[in-house]
Parts: sequence; structure tokens; C-alpha cells
Amino acid sequence: QVQLVESGGGLVQAGGSLRLSCTASGYTFSSYAMGWFRQAPGKERDFVATITRTGDRTYYKDSVKGRFTISRDNAKSTVYLQMNSLKAEDTAVYYCAAARFPAAAGRTYDYWGQGTQVTVSS
Repeated sequence: QVQLVESGGGLVQAGGSLRLSCTASGYTFSSYAMGWFRQAPGKERDFVATITRTGDRTYYKDSVKGRFTISRDNAKSTVYLQMNSLKAEDTAVYYCAAARFPAAAGRTYDYWGQGTQVTVSS
């Protein structure tokens, strides 16, 4: 069956960096765009970034542009989210997801991971 497994979350001080990974199995990874979303306590799930099937184009939420970078390695069936200059407001559970095409709307995505917690202390 399809599985998306996130890793790399943790506790970091403001201004620090983390790299999230999401490894997929059970489907043809290179046939799907990938996205990262996040959900802070008491808030709705929010789009962070997305990348095309080949990795040639990326799109970001405005508040993370210049700080976060999404990338993928199709040979490893893995998508990454490099997060730099982290802020307290980046604290959330981060989810990866797979869709037929890149999009900001969560309803577009077919498969979801279980999430990894990122906590940024100020």
C-alpha cells in the first residue's frame, strides 16, 4: 500500500535550520508532484511548498520564500524540505503529500504522510 514517511523534525532555536525528508513507497513516485503542508495547534492545515514531478519547478507560501527549499530525488523516492532561518511561527506538524500535479490546495492531494513535529523556540 501507499506510504509516505516523514522524518527530520525536532526542536530548534529561532534562526536555526532543519531538513525534513519524506520517503514514499507503494506508487510510482516520479509520476506525482509532491507538497509540504503544516498545521499549527488550533489552526487549519496550511500549504508550504510544492514541486513538480521532475523537480523543474517549485512554488512556495509567501512567508517561507527565501527561507525554505523543496527538492526531490526520484531515484530515492524522497522529497525534502530544507528550512533555514526558522521562526517561532514555523512551529507546526509538517506533512508531505502526493498529487497528480503541483497545487496549494490540500484537496488536490491523493496521499498523505503522518506528519513530523517541528518546534522552534524563541
